[in-house]
Amino acid sequence: MAIEQMKLMRIIGDIKQFDALSAKLCESACFQPDPAGKYISSPMGFVPFGEENPYTAKLAELTDFANTSGFTLQAAEISGSDAVNPDDDAYIKTVEKAAADLYEERTALLEQKTVCEEGIRKYEHFKGLNLDLDSVADCEFVKVRFGHLPKESMKKLNAVSKNNPYVLFYPCSEDKTDYWGAYFAPVNKLDEIDGIFAFLLFEPFTLPGAAGTVDEVLEQVHKSIDIIAGQLEENEQKLQAFWAQEKEHCNLIYTKLVYLNSVFEMRSYALHNEKNFMLVGYVPKSKQKEAEALIRSLPGVKLEAAEPPQDGRVTVPVKMHTRSKLLRPLVDPYHYYVEMYGTPAYSDIDITPFVAITYTILFGMMFGDLGQGFVLAIAGFLMWKLKKMELGKILVPCGIASMCFGFVFGSVFGYEDMLDPVYHALGWSGKPLSVMDSINTVLLVAIAIGVGLMVVAMLLNIYACIRRKHFGEAIFSQNGVVGLCMYLAGANLASGFMNGPAPLPNSVSGILLAVCAVLLMLKEIPIGIIDKHPDWKPDSIMDFLLQNIFELLEYVLSYLSNTVSFLRVGAFVLVHAGMMMVVFSLAGESENLFVIILGNVLVIALEGLLTGIQALRLEYYEMFSRFYEGGGRPFVPVTLKKINNN
Repeated sequence: MAIEQMKLMRIIGDIKQFDALSAKLCESACFQPDPAGKYISSPMGFVPFGEENPYTAKLAELTDFANTSGFTLQAAEISGSDAVNPDDDAYIKTVEKAAADLYEERTALLEQKTVCEEGIRKYEHFKGLNLDLDSVADCEFVKVRFGHLPKESMKKLNAVSKNNPYVLFYPCSEDKTDYWGAYFAPVNKLDEIDGIFAFLLFEPFTLPGAAGTVDEVLEQVHKSIDIIAGQLEENEQKLQAFWAQEKEHCNLIYTKLVYLNSVFEMRSYALHNEKNFMLVGYVPKSKQKEAEALIRSLPGVKLEAAEPPQDGRVTVPVKMHTRSKLLRPLVDPYHYYVEMYGTPAYSDIDITPFVAITYTILFGMMFGDLGQGFVLAIAGFLMWKLKKMELGKILVPCGIASMCFGFVFGSVFGYEDMLDPVYHALGWSGKPLSVMDSINTVLLVAIAIGVGLMVVAMLLNIYACIRRKHFGEAIFSQNGVVGLCMYLAGANLASGFMNGPAPLPNSVSGILLAVCAVLLMLKEIPIGIIDKHPDWKPDSIMDFLLQNIFELLEYVLSYLSNTVSFLRVGAFVLVHAGMMMVVFSLAGESENLFVIILGNVLVIALEGLLTGIQALRLEYYEMFSRFYEGGGRPFVPVTLKKINNN
């Protein structure tokens, strides 16, 4: 569908032109290199470039300096930058030294501020303790311990203090669990008193050394913090002034390093001998002429363009076609779900439009409510615009689909009769479908949708197999023409048995079912012959038959289970209606508005999540597994990369 064709470029030329070619390819941003050794049968004297990239370390040094100093490097327009010279290296070291001095000063100030804030946190618990802390620390016969003990220990402390006059605790403050304060003990009784308070779970800690009362110390520390804050502001101004002066030169060197580093990285993909180099890579077909003109503009460089190999030895990169402006916002968000399952292989088809249509419809049907769908669409829009969340882009069309099905079901925030005037104005007798009055219809429609989507999945697999030139798979596999015929014959028999539509007579369906079952059981032989598999001949006829009989049973069970799995679509339609009935039942006859609003919020959050997961499960397990291989790799051309500096 929308996977762009790629061209394999084999480039051979004079080794003196390699750097010039690398620069042009990086500037064009249309060439993805691959290790050249994978595309030649013998080295023929070619060896990999062995040089270490001399620009990687310099670029890392510059970006680390910028990150550490809080500066943002920006590459200018990059083309043909000169080499980094020794003067640039010396300049970087000078700038680093000047910035490091300022940064170290800032670090020291921040550490001082942290110490002061920690001191405030400790001293705050002892406000009102009218003692000179310096004098207390110098007491010769009495020692003081600061700390806190649990409130439960106070009763025990009171009992102990009655029998021991040396147990004296002075509480200064309290929180939810503890009392904060100090106890005093004579030096000759210190071990005994410490033991008593340890038993009472007292946790001591040391206050920072200071002179004066606690209140005076706190005042001094607050003044110190104000002074430090002023010094930090002055330091920040120096840093900004320094960067304003040096950023132009730093960005120039950064630009050179980014350019030269990107160009030098091309060597890791190439081979060379004394005179020539060999480089291999991929170019989108839409950029083929541009790339060929660019490469052939260099003297002594030859180019061979070919189709990508299809033998499975290498993985061809995948690039998606750019969609039209109309389809892009409707389809591209769902590529997020496709990538979660796996990048499409080059031989795959782009299934994003299929996912966009089927997922949106399934979600809308399972979450059918006009009002709640509107809320979901608005929530998705805000997630997309404010938080840049990919999921938000998907919720917008899903919310709109929910609104459409909500109109069909006649549900607006759970109110089932609100749209009746609209239906009457359109000349209808009432809502198109009353969910709770049409349970059988809802479930049968869900099964019909499952059958339809299964058929589409098999048709997509047939198309994908033809694209890969796997004609045997396209005809004889369980998801090929034979499998499709068997599935349709089984669906026809089941529908007729339930008095539903059955276009084919039962006898014809039975014969078709039997023939397809035999072909599926023997499918490895015709597939092997047509697709030229080397090991298609069975070693043992009996083992082959037994194995394929069990595989046939597995295919039949998978057809049945995958189809029945779509009952969850109808089940969620009923669950949604049932949950809203519960909400209105809880709201009572007076229809308590608070209960209704709360119920709607819960339903939107809970059922929105479950519906999204179940719809995605149907995509992955019931449909993707039948036609989508994945396992590809995205097309990532070499560019003049900017280094992440955040």
